[in-house]
Amino acid sequence: MLLFLSLLTTAGVMLFAFIAFKSVGQLTGDVPLENRTYLDPLPKGLRLIWPLVNFVDHHFGSLYSARQIAKIEERLRLTSLLFLMSARQFLSMSLIVSILTMFVTLGLMYLLHIFSLPILLGVTLLAYYYPILWTRDVRRRHVAAIQRQLPIYLDFLTLAVEAGLNINGAIQKAVEKGPDGPLRREFEHVLRDLKSGLSRTEALRRFDGRQNIKEISNLVGAAIQAERMGSGLAKTLRFQSEQRRSERFQRAEKQAMEAPVKLVFPLLLFIFPVTFIVLGFPIVMKFVQDGLL
Repeated sequence: MLLFLSLLTTAGVMLFAFIAFKSVGQLTGDVPLENRTYLDPLPKGLRLIWPLVNFVDHHFGSLYSARQIAKIEERLRLTSLLFLMSARQFLSMSLIVSILTMFVTLGLMYLLHIFSLPILLGVTLLAYYYPILWTRDVRRRHVAAIQRQLPIYLDFLTLAVEAGLNINGAIQKAVEKGPDGPLRREFEHVLRDLKSGLSRTEALRRFDGRQNIKEISNLVGAAIQAERMGSGLAKTLRFQSEQRRSERFQRAEKQAMEAPVKLVFPLLLFIFPVTFIVLGFPIVMKFVQDGLL
């Protein structure tokens, strides 16, 4: 009788495992294959969890609110990550990262024989909001790279326009000769917009909308106004190039002036105490040997 119950229990567990495996396999098979031909390649870290991201996006993506999706989509657009993932995929990635972090934290707590619910919740929430913090850092580095490369591309555009090319040919030459970086990719997007049939004004306005950077807005506004008024585009680009180069030198001077202020904290915390110890140790030892201390 005991053997029969054991066999029956084993068969039940195997049947349950088979049904669960088939259900998961069916759910996974329902996820359509993603076509990333015209999207940016995924980083190595995201490739590991991307099947889970697509799984959650396919089955639970409709539960996200439209307001949340619009907010994330605007953030991805400003960081040029919209060519990497959609807003629903970003939210699914945040959910997957938080769940995986929660299980890892539980495993570590089990190995250390401790359990703390506040720590578990705090780590899980931090993992959920970490992708948003990551996009802020990406945005900061993106803006810095755009501001650093803009004078170089403005020089290429100015030389090309002064040589007789129109703005389309000037952008093409700047993309061919300019350094690799986010600004080059954005100019490539402008060229794709122009080839798709958009006017120069619309393509430049979309370029400005994707960046939302003051320097880019000034450049696009000056170029559109020069084209509308019929004034010389080369002179406008030359002025923009000189202005952006001057601003770059001003930012460098500002950072150089901020360096001493930023060094105060490490000086007080690390360098000055060590210096006092090195200078004061022989004096203290001399007093000890003379019996004064």
